[in-house]
Amino acid sequence: MTIDLTGRVAVVTGAGGGLGREHALLLARRGAKVVVNDVGGSVGGTGASTAAADAVVAEIRAAGGEAIANASSVTDFAAVQAMIDQTRVQWGKVDILVNNAGILRDKTFSKMSLEDFRSVIDVHLMGSVHCTKAVWDHMKAQSYGRIVMTTSSSGLYGNFGQANYGAAKLALVGLMQTLALEGAKYNIRVNCIAPSAGTRMLDGLMSEGLLRLLPAAAVSPGVLALVSDDAPSRTILCAGGGSYEQAHITLTQGIYAGVDEHAAERVAESWQAIGDRAGEEIPSAGIAQSQLELQKSKNAVTHPSP
Repeated sequence: MTIDLTGRVAVVTGAGGGLGREHALLLARRGAKVVVNDVGGSVGGTGASTAAADAVVAEIRAAGGEAIANASSVTDFAAVQAMIDQTRVQWGKVDILVNNAGILRDKTFSKMSLEDFRSVIDVHLMGSVHCTKAVWDHMKAQSYGRIVMTTSSSGLYGNFGQANYGAAKLALVGLMQTLALEGAKYNIRVNCIAPSAGTRMLDGLMSEGLLRLLPAAAVSPGVLALVSDDAPSRTILCAGGGSYEQAHITLTQGIYAGVDEHAAERVAESWQAIGDRAGEEIPSAGIAQSQLELQKSKNAVTHPSP
């Protein structure tokens, strides 16, 4: 099996360096025409320059590929829409969107300003919303789309000093879950990548030796698989150092505690039973929780405890 993207058009945000650069280079090597989007700012989101995006475009073209640069901020929906319009004028369509742009403003929650919280949400979450919204109806009309959201272990599992980042990253999982359902009949597949990579976002957090074991290029094959014709949908793919795993949000079978005045005490006495993972499931949609609870409620009425 060979993943061939010849004829496909891809937009990769935050592609001027780090993970996004590696994603763009790999998609181009596999035949895709690539829009290299990068505002050219710092890790904290300040400043702007076209140099980073231009450099990646030059690399792709030097290797015989096709690419154009775009320095729009993903926080500006009008600019994002113009980028997608420009892409469609240039190449006629957009098949693939990799939402990779991001910033960091780490602080403990007590020291974090609301501005720092909103800025991270605006880039990671709303930036992905803007880009996805700009391509969504087009992908529906052509009955084809592959969209990747970049989540993080910080969102899936938490990380000290990253309340803003973690909140944005887990929100992207929720966005992916619903869009995958809504896009299914249009052959739009939506997934998440949770990368571990030695990019500038990890500077100072790990030793140089450890960072060398997590090259950004080792994540990009996972992205390539997620944008292929045979890609899954609603997958949270974790990737780092050549290893790949899946993360899942599951639902345990839990207990029925009733609705009387002692229900809270039964819950407090039953944490172990509620959290028992035997028989847990991966719900196909949010309604699965209510369906499970209704069934347990019906069972309790039909077969009351002595």
